[in-house]
Amino acid sequence: MTTMTPSNDSWRMAKATAPMMRTLAGHRFFPLWAVVHHRGRKTGRELSLPVALLHTEDEFVITLPWGPGTNWVCNVLAAGECTITWKGRDHAATQPRILGRDEARPFFDGFSWWMVEKVFKADSFLALRR
Repeated sequence: MTTMTPSNDSWRMAKATAPMMRTLAGHRFFPLWAVVHHRGRKTGRELSLPVALLHTEDEFVITLPWGPGTNWVCNVLAAGECTITWKGRDHAATQPRILGRDEARPFFDGFSWWMVEKVFKADSFLALRR
């Protein structure tokens, strides 16, 4: 598993869509988007960010297009937990672990996996127990 360096196109897309995602994420009518609430491991501040996620009965899986070394992922891993606002409700999420492509593939349908491979070019994912 390697750490991704985001392309200029990825950064532009993220920057352009962030205001809309912050507004829509976590609401019950937008099940693809959620908000991860976590605490900064150095500052102790409460932080949050919108993410796209997939879910099963037992887990949430979040694609990490910029790799597992981002601050928010490190914060969640260090704490061992976070809260995910999804479909209008808060969900305790524990036991975070990084998945590689082979481990994450079964969570995705064909189109979603195409997006991961061709658009986001992600090779790491964050799985959390619900």
